[in-house]
Amino acid sequence: MEKTAEEVLKTAILLEHRGRAFYSTAARETRSEAVREFFTMMAEEESRHIEFLSGQFAEFAKSGRFGPGTLETPGHDASAAAILSEKIQKEISAAGFEAAAISAAIGFENRAVEVYQQRADSAADPHERAAYQALADWERTHIHMLHRIDEDLKRQVWQDNNFWPF
Repeated sequence: MEKTAEEVLKTAILLEHRGRAFYSTAARETRSEAVREFFTMMAEEESRHIEFLSGQFAEFAKSGRFGPGTLETPGHDASAAAILSEKIQKEISAAGFEAAAISAAIGFENRAVEVYQQRADSAADPHERAAYQALADWERTHIHMLHRIDEDLKRQVWQDNNFWPF
């Protein structure tokens, strides 16, 4: 059974609140300044998503349609992600809390992409389709950064423990 637009909006807002709470907690709990900076940035982006989705919810409640506004995908460039990943790698252990939080965040972001992309693919309203596609694309940038950090941490552990076969 397909969910209504209102149900999907509520689910999306809840996902973003949970993501923001997770990232805020991880930022508070870490001892690594680089990880704190990263998770704080992620929490702020989730806040932007909540604001956007809440505006769409209000518009939908009023008119039964999505508004024309959309989100611009952030301009995280590859060099900034590489620098951040390098800083994080130097400050944390791949088996510690921060690495576990990064791994858990990948799961959160994958779930958000799944919800947003499914709705973007099935929405009849072009504004709704555009809104969910923008959110799915934005969350993919999060996944890309998180995977990059996670892979760098794995390589660090492999190197430190001589796991390389050559």
